Amino acid sequence: MPKITENQVLLKMMKIGICGSDIHVFHGKHPFVTYPLTQGHEVSAEVAAVGSNVKKFRVGQKVTVRPQIVCGECYPCTHGSYNLCEKLKVIGFQATGTASRYFAAEQENVIALPDEMSFDEGALIEPLAVAVHAIKKARDITGKKVVVLGAGPIGNLVAQTAKGMGAEKVMITDIADWRLKKARECGIDICINTAENNLGDAILANFGPDKADVIYDCAGTNTSMGQAIKYARKGSTIILIAVFAGPATVDLATLNDHELDLGTSMMYLEEDYLDAVKLAQAKKVSLLPLISKNFPFTEYQKAYEFIEESKEKCMKVLIDVQR
Repeated sequence: MPKITENQVLLKMMKIGICGSDIHVFHGKHPFVTYPLTQGHEVSAEVAAVGSNVKKFRVGQKVTVRPQIVCGECYPCTHGSYNLCEKLKVIGFQATGTASRYFAAEQENVIALPDEMSFDEGALIEPLAVAVHAIKKARDITGKKVVVLGAGPIGNLVAQTAKGMGAEKVMITDIADWRLKKARECGIDICINTAENNLGDAILANFGPDKADVIYDCAGTNTSMGQAIKYARKGSTIILIAVFAGPATVDLATLNDHELDLGTSMMYLEEDYLDAVKLAQAKKVSLLPLISKNFPFTEYQKAYEFIEESKEKCMKVLIDVQR
């Protein structure tokens, strides 16, 4: 049982989500971790105890954790962008993760969840916060036409978040019909299989000659970024969310000639977590359809094996820590 300091919260861990980065760590292919390592960063929990200086949380309260450890002193930290901290450590990657029955968290990293929110939904607030931060990178999304490339968990949540934050039309693309079916189940109206349909034609057919205002790349391949640059309206915005596996080969000449605004999105801030909770609470985003399966804590490895065996029909797998 961890001992907490006066500024910490003792958490009884309930659910842990597994993401693509966790898989890279599991296979020893993540370039920025050292082993041995305890994983776990997409979480929901119940407050078991609070330190003497903690006033915001109560025992029994549902919470999640923002898994960023920052220095608070570098330029990004002192200018409101602590998600870009020069010494950033992420719980489950460069710092001990939450995969234990109890976990001691700093109170500033704990985010309250509504009482009516399930622990399953709470474990998906972290990836939803990723989507919220990315949507905000386009400034005001209200009334805009949006294309999301890649219908995996993050792409799905980006598309849902765009709708939830006021986009006029949202299109999502993938080469897997199952993922597109899941996107429709989550309320995304325009779902295009780019293995069977030309993206440029689909954009014109659904958005007209003015095309899309913003294109989000949640696939992270030379193909997806190449499509984004090729079919973007001149002067519009492309935002990269996915992590490229290596150096990219993209058409910078067209990017420059069309004066495209290429932006990126990295993690989140606390305000993104709070907005994510509000979106989920208001039912503007559907989280439960993304959950493919729950595994008990004692079968953590089986969860990884299930993901490997079910890549084409698997979105989010959760670990039930108390089972």
